[in-house]
Amino acid sequence: LGLTGSQFAPRAQMRKISNAKNKLISADTFAERASGYFETGTANIYKLYQSRLRECNAMDFDDLLFNSVMLLKNSEEIGERYRSRYQYLLVDEYQDTNHVQYLLLKHLLGEHNNICVVGDEDQSIYGWRGADIRNILEFEKDYPGAKIIKLEQNYRSTTVILDVASSVIANN
Repeated sequence: LGLTGSQFAPRAQMRKISNAKNKLISADTFAERASGYFETGTANIYKLYQSRLRECNAMDFDDLLFNSVMLLKNSEEIGERYRSRYQYLLVDEYQDTNHVQYLLLKHLLGEHNNICVVGDEDQSIYGWRGADIRNILEFEKDYPGAKIIKLEQNYRSTTVILDVASSVIANN
């Protein structure tokens, strides 16, 4: 594409592409929204990257999630097949889910809403890779009638350690 690695560092470009996919923004949509030299450069990289993946009949991890959501969203027949097959879902570390993972769950659940999540809003550590803390903070709003069970006894740490950790977290 005639772009330099110093202006368009590969790792940074992959992060931007990954973030776009995690927000369900396709290469074409990203290109339509791009403005300026750097966004346009990233859009061109994104489009070429997706083209090369297709040529190799390959997907990256973000594509697996992105394409699954699009398939469930756009095909009622396939969506129904999986919603009837997986009537109960369990998600661990729910505080670290991102937008596309949230949408995947919503499309797999459909109307039955049989979901159990395990998570702790005080332990969200993957914001840098797109984790959206709102997924757990708004869980009760998204799933009215959900039963919340708080596990407040900790068997791995002493009271002194837990008290210090709680006092640090309380300031957030």
